[in-house]
Amino acid sequence: MFVLSNLLEAIATILNLLLSAYLFIIIGRALVSWFSPDPYNPIVRFLYQTTEPVLGPIRRKLRLAPGGIDLSPLLLIFTIIFLQKFLIRSLLDLAFHLR
Repeated sequence: MFVLSNLLEAIATILNLLLSAYLFIIIGRALVSWFSPDPYNPIVRFLYQTTEPVLGPIRRKLRLAPGGIDLSPLLLIFTIIFLQKFLIRSLLDLAFHLR
């Protein structure tokens, strides 16, 4: 059972790292949206290309807040934090109990 435990722990660790990296990309996208960046800048293009597939559907389902504020990055940040606190910890607890 220790092999399955180690596998679950490795999956949880990698998933946590990926979610953390995507969280910083979302924050970077939100910060860049406050300015009028050059759309041909490679960093701006990377931020938009990696976040728009997730933010686009959220944005279509949400209405803009008063004042035209886009709350989709905030909702996605909350979702990532929830996944890190619930899913990752559940996988790590399961791995611990399998030992």
